[in-house]
Amino acid sequence: MYEFMAWLEGSAFADTLRGLGIWTYGLLNLGHILGIATLYGAVLVLDLRLLGLWSSIPARVLARPTVPLAAGGFVLAALSGVMMLSFNTTEYHGNPFIYAKFPIIVFGLLNVAVVQRLGAWRRMTGGESPEPGDPAVLRVCGGLSLLIWTAVVTCGRMIGYW
Repeated sequence: MYEFMAWLEGSAFADTLRGLGIWTYGLLNLGHILGIATLYGAVLVLDLRLLGLWSSIPARVLARPTVPLAAGGFVLAALSGVMMLSFNTTEYHGNPFIYAKFPIIVFGLLNVAVVQRLGAWRRMTGGESPEPGDPAVLRVCGGLSLLIWTAVVTCGRMIGYW
């Protein structure tokens, strides 16, 4: 892993970013925070609805804006995060939180892919009548998603304190 970290830090990509000026890292950090806030805010609203809050609002109505917001937030957070990481990647060697964060992100993305293929999700977002087990399936999905993305944010925050 250290070899990859050293490669990324020494890459032309990282050199270019470092050469853009003193404000570059700060602006990337701002982009990362905005991406995380957008991703997590959208996930929080949708997952809490799946867990049963705001039951008077159809989940499909909340899914319409939150799913694309979460995707856009993820893309912004991921791109800015890789760019920030490239500045001083080797400093994070041995940091357990960075080694935990990336697999948890992969697990989160796999969870999204699985959930979107579930019949319960398709019926919910399509406005169809739910089948008897759908609410329970969606509660489990919402709870798992909330745990995963909270763990990602927690690991990301703890990276700086190791």
